[in-house]
Amino acid sequence: MTTVFKALSDDTRRQILKLLANGDMTAKEISENFSISKPAISKHLDILKGARLVTSERTGMSVTYSLNASVLQTTLGAFLDFFDNKATGKEDSENENI
Repeated sequence: MTTVFKALSDDTRRQILKLLANGDMTAKEISENFSISKPAISKHLDILKGARLVTSERTGMSVTYSLNASVLQTTLGAFLDFFDNKATGKEDSENENI
């Protein structure tokens, strides 16, 4: 869960996720939406991949990125469960290890 929240802590990465929510995009298409360098976008994409928030597929010379919404849903669900269990006094060791 920590890796996902670290990835989400950056505004550029959140904007990339918003773009991908509308459909798959190549790295070039993503970079065209920002005024930062392509290597900087690649770094952000690597962090999102490391958190499993995006997946990538190489086709020839380009890489197409896709949103992996299931990881975000699972993480946010576990996060909400954590606070729900704290509020009700229930401790769930499984949530503490996420």
